Amino acid sequence: MDGIEHYWIWLILGLALAVLEMLVPGVYLIWLAAAAIVIAAITFVSGPPLAVQVIAFVSLALVFAFSAKRWLRERPIESTDPLLNNRGGRLVGETALVTAAIESGSGRVRVGDSEWIARGPDAAAGERVRITGNSGAELLVEPIARLTAEAPDEA
Repeated sequence: MDGIEHYWIWLILGLALAVLEMLVPGVYLIWLAAAAIVIAAITFVSGPPLAVQVIAFVSLALVFAFSAKRWLRERPIESTDPLLNNRGGRLVGETALVTAAIESGSGRVRVGDSEWIARGPDAAAGERVRITGNSGAELLVEPIARLTAEAPDEA
């Protein structure tokens, strides 16, 4: 590549990868971008042969990616809404209407405007149940205790 220095190519590659990371976030391109920018700096300072530059780039990219993976595993990013993508988990505590009788532990319930497969004790259609959890796309339910109209015993 006679007209352009190798460090410019590495710098442009690093910046392009950084821009791609912003457009398509995946947390992997940024480590490649960092490796390319470091190789650009090394090439600017010492000018190693192209083969050494490529080997150093691959090595740095692997070191950065695996180091970041380990660091993030030890320090996970805390979400302000841990149930954001867990629709079934968000329904825990809600009441639901049994639409298809729960027999032998399986049936269907209506929550809001959607129907879900439900697992739990037997319940007839039309009864109300409380959602206690979820297992994938199935809701775990239990019957709601009915209040009795009896007066308490007086001593």
